[in-house]
Formats: sequence, structure tokens, C-alpha cells
Amino acid sequence: MGRVVGVVPRVAARIPRLTCLVSERDDLSLLPVLVDAGVDGFQVRAKSLDGRALTALAERVVAAVRTAGALVLVNDRVDVALAAGADGVHLGRVDLPVAAARRIAPDLVVGATCRTRAEVEAAARDGAAYAGFGPVYATASKQGLPDPLGPAAISAAAGVLPLVAIGGVDASRVAGVVAAGAHGVAVIGGIWRQPDPVSAAKELVAALG
Repeated sequence: MGRVVGVVPRVAARIPRLTCLVSERDDLSLLPVLVDAGVDGFQVRAKSLDGRALTALAERVVAAVRTAGALVLVNDRVDVALAAGADGVHLGRVDLPVAAARRIAPDLVVGATCRTRAEVEAAARDGAAYAGFGPVYATASKQGLPDPLGPAAISAAAGVLPLVAIGGVDASRVAGVVAAGAHGVAVIGGIWRQPDPVSAAKELVAALG
């Protein structure tokens, strides 16, 4: 597959309301349909792939959703985000520091995983554009996570950076996390483990208002 870098320009930087995490196990043919349903952000997260395979996956996601205006982030890997022409990178608690990523890639959207207001404030000082906040609820999508924070933790951390709530969020919980102060939500099982992923995405978009 040919490289998409330079072919599909990055979209204007803004923080998505609904981010769908994508791995190599998901049905990539649904990505354009999910964009049509209102998903405005995709985060490529595939821990088992090496750099070459992850770059190829990220390029496929960029090619599938970028022309419709959706933002594409890569989990953990600044180098892959740059190589694939993605719009940004999301950094976990043990990944490259936000400040270092900002120096390496000043034009990328950089997000940081946070669990407290103090962590959000530190991420903001280091140049993060948003904080991925969670897990808000219990989730089976990722092993070894700390205890769920609950919506009250969102309220305590709101107002510094846009907060993207993650962890056990489905359409029935969207209104609560938004009311608590979240800018948006990020989901895995809320889309991919539903009988009809596209319908599930539409329900999430409607709940976000």
C-alpha cells in the first residue's frame, strides 16, 4: 500500500467529541461509515504490532477517514504518528513525556492520560492539548487498569484542558460524564463490541448532543 503522507493533509486541530479506538482486529471497512455516523476522532491503538505494521495500520486509518474531516491520533508512538501523517499522538503515563513530544512534533495534537486535576494541570503546562481522563467506569477493554474514578473526578479536574472521558462509557453514560465536565468521550467496546457498531456510534453521537 502506498504512503499517504503528503497526499491527505492534516485536518485543522480540534479535539474530537467522540473518539473511536482502532486496532488491527477491528473491521476497518466500517471506518468511513462511522465517520458518516458522526465519529470525529480515531485513535490507533495496537499494542501487539511492531513499528512497521503499526505505521501501515495508521496509514490505512488516515486514508479511510481524513478526507471526511476526522482527526487521527496514534497511541504511544510519536514516530509512527509522524511517519503515517496522523494528526496527533496520545501518550500514556509511562510513554514519552508530553514536553518531549511537543519538542519533537510541535504541530501534532498531543494528548495525555490523566487521573487527577494535578496531572491535568501538569499536562497543560507541558503542552498537552487535551487529557484522556479515566477509567471513569469499570471496563473489560484493557487489563490492569486502576479503580474507576467516577464522574465526580471529572468535575474536580474540569476547566484546565478538554477532558476526554474513557473507560466503560456507553450511550447511557454519556450525558452524565458531559454534565460532569467532559468535553467528549473515547470508546472501544462502546462501538466495536456492540451487535451493530454503526448504530452504537449514532447513539453515542446523539447522546453527546
